[in-house]
Amino acid sequence: MATLRVRYQTIEFGTTDIHIRSLRDNQEFSDDKGDAEELGISSASWPLFGIVWPSGEVLAQLMVDYAVGEKRILEVGCGIALASLVLNHRQANITATDYHPEAEGFLIKNTALNQDKTIPFIRTGWKDPVTDLGIFDVIIGSDLLYESEHVDLLSEFINQHAATHCDIILVDPGRGHHAKFSKKMVALGYSHNQRKAETTMKSSAKFSGQVLTYSR
Repeated sequence: MATLRVRYQTIEFGTTDIHIRSLRDNQEFSDDKGDAEELGISSASWPLFGIVWPSGEVLAQLMVDYAVGEKRILEVGCGIALASLVLNHRQANITATDYHPEAEGFLIKNTALNQDKTIPFIRTGWKDPVTDLGIFDVIIGSDLLYESEHVDLLSEFINQHAATHCDIILVDPGRGHHAKFSKKMVALGYSHNQRKAETTMKSSAKFSGQVLTYSR
């Protein structure tokens, strides 16, 4: 991992600053031990977890004033986990998960940068038949529907970990799969709404995606 180039930045959420250590760009790659290759992660897709993407910023913004209460919250496919860092800074009950073998290391570094408590993390994939994640009241994620096969995989994974009464919030940039995903979620017994994302974050690129919400 010594060859990796990283960047440090501070993203403002109102009066709250969240400090981030991320990959310098989406050309970085380091898999000397072959951990990612063994998991089927190509060199091209390897860096995607470690970038702060617009969808992730939008999701994090939504979490700034989300009514967390005593809810148990899960971020799926967290990547650099900006939304989890925001929730953790608010002392919410947040757990993060991602398939990438380096995601946890970056999460640990970033929680330390923000001087917050450690965020529980479990590395798992949507294809894994059984996980140790448990059940959650709220499930969140951003830019998760990369391929058509993710429609079934993600919906089943979410359903596996959703409490009897659960809210799901996903930010989708518009890769063409959210309509099929919403149909699948409705078939699983969830109500569905979607709206244009609205963000005034200075660091966000122009974002024309959707905020997808599901409840049961």
